[in-house]
Amino acid sequence: MLAPQEIVERVLAGSGPGVAGRVVVVSETSEAALRWANSTMTTNGHTTSRRVSVISLVTVDGGTAAGVVSSSVAVTDPAQLDELVAASERAARDAGPARDAASLPEPGADDPAWTDPAAETSIEVFGELAHGLSDVLGGTLRQYGFASHSLTTVWLGTSAGVRRRWVQPTGSVELNVKTPDLSGSAWAGAATRDFTDVDVVALAADAGRRLDWGKRRVELAPGRYETLLPPSAVSDLMVYLAWSMEGRAAQEGHNALAGPNGPRVGERLTDLPLTLFSDPAAPGLEYEPFLVTTSSGDGISVFDNGAPMRRVDWVRDGTINELVYSRAEASEFGTTFTPAGDNLLLTGGPSGSAATVDEMVGGTEHGLLLTCLWYIREVNPATLLLTGLTRDGVYLVEHGEVVAEVDHNFRFNYSPLDVLRRTTQVGATEHTLPREWKDWFTRAAMPTLRVPDFNMSSVSLGR
Repeated sequence: MLAPQEIVERVLAGSGPGVAGRVVVVSETSEAALRWANSTMTTNGHTTSRRVSVISLVTVDGGTAAGVVSSSVAVTDPAQLDELVAASERAARDAGPARDAASLPEPGADDPAWTDPAAETSIEVFGELAHGLSDVLGGTLRQYGFASHSLTTVWLGTSAGVRRRWVQPTGSVELNVKTPDLSGSAWAGAATRDFTDVDVVALAADAGRRLDWGKRRVELAPGRYETLLPPSAVSDLMVYLAWSMEGRAAQEGHNALAGPNGPRVGERLTDLPLTLFSDPAAPGLEYEPFLVTTSSGDGISVFDNGAPMRRVDWVRDGTINELVYSRAEASEFGTTFTPAGDNLLLTGGPSGSAATVDEMVGGTEHGLLLTCLWYIREVNPATLLLTGLTRDGVYLVEHGEVVAEVDHNFRFNYSPLDVLRRTTQVGATEHTLPREWKDWFTRAAMPTLRVPDFNMSSVSLGR
């Protein structure tokens, strides 16, 4: 099998007629997984995979076209690369002129890790987790769970001279704790880079405490409740907001960030110093400091491969601050190139509260404490109204204490923009796992938020 660096150089060495540029992305993923059920370890495994993508930029009538072809077949013969290159050139000519066409970014400093091999994980990454699980599985409650860890190594090469390499660690653990008779269930989860910061005993204890809360159950009618949204629930709502902050759609009046006179940048959402941002250098949540993509769309362009990533404050001190623009879009609309991020953090600002969830419960006279959300869907793009379901526990809080579990889930209807507008208290920001979006997005740090009128629009059967 050809080395990733050799694949990059061989693809970039060729130049067909009319080819204006070329981009090569090689990614190798090493993944380990661990699963347990009914308090027994069931499966574990390790897999590796490679993907090669060739992007050809071809001069056509009316401009420059981009064609992308990818393959997960092991490349053992240079002739296979020739086929990928030819296919990408055909795809470009078939596509026609690209609206996002731009010159490829210039290279920066040489990447000293360029020649390094792919990073590999193994089952050993779960060593400390497995040690803690031995205690957890020996308890009286039934334990179910899944842990995964991957290291994805990316090599990016362009005909403009970019040669960059990045290793992205991604990990998560989820567990469900059930009563011996299976009548009660509770969830806990965490995201991690390497599992050195995961305390599975503490996670299981937190889920066990929720089972204790569920020993008393009550029924509640739909309505608007003061609600404590924990970090996982907040992250799922804020991730959807971040995915919706497309500059072109706002310029053209197609999304909730569009105002009567253009994008709502500069509009104040709240007097609280809430800041929602992405930062490739955020400790423990780092992602590649250069842009890598094999597709184009609103806010993202294959012509931007290799462009530097940066911190972006989507909301700064309560005010909408930036929207996503590719370089071509930024030029079109007279604004700044703003790449989407691969992490998301929400803070209360320098004067933000450091309250824990328990402390916020203690300050609640009557309200609800959620666990997490799922099945989130958009209802109204104009307001970013979302609907979805609560999941794995809704708890009634009375006079500063959790007194019962609601005997059903709720369907909610609420906009993440209104979450920011209506929040009255901000807790401590902590790393969390977005329950709904964890298959696509795990790098998040969020606080618990107090929302005085969160809309539980209807009852959903089941717990």
